[in-house]
Amino acid sequence: MRAFVALDLPDALRSALAMEQFLLPLPHKVPVGNLHLTLCFLGEVPPRQLEVAHEALADIRLPGFDLALRGLGLFGGDRPHSLHAQVVPNGALDRLARAVDRAARSAGLAPQARRFVPHVTLGRFRPLDPVQAGPLERAVIDRAGFAAGPVPIRDFVLYESRALGAGRRYDELARYPLG
Repeated sequence: MRAFVALDLPDALRSALAMEQFLLPLPHKVPVGNLHLTLCFLGEVPPRQLEVAHEALADIRLPGFDLALRGLGLFGGDRPHSLHAQVVPNGALDRLARAVDRAARSAGLAPQARRFVPHVTLGRFRPLDPVQAGPLERAVIDRAGFAAGPVPIRDFVLYESRALGAGRRYDELARYPLG
């Protein structure tokens, strides 16, 4: 089972992000229902190990916090492959991501060992050459004033990711309260 832990975004953020998607020349938009903020990608996990991870995640005790988005960005350098909304720096979010990573590791999982860069992916696409990337880069600059939130975050979610033809479906497996 392919799994990840994320923040399920409140409707106010989803609406603001859907408007940004509409205004941007994205080759492929992430479906609004799939918008989330990944805390930890677990990868392929056997069911028994996922149960152990679930128990470790349920033991996390941290307060809720407010989340705000500001600005847009591209991942991929000279050949961008995705566009995202940036997250206003947030110590509480960083602490939650570290706690989720520790819980996953205590369950015997090996999450990707890379620096946590909180973001919400709005579109994914094949790497663009500089000519193709130009209009998208200009749109990101034009939309630099994008801001949404703050909104209260009171829980986090364990998801299963299932392949569906050309896309993916995210099914909630468990929800964990904060606060």
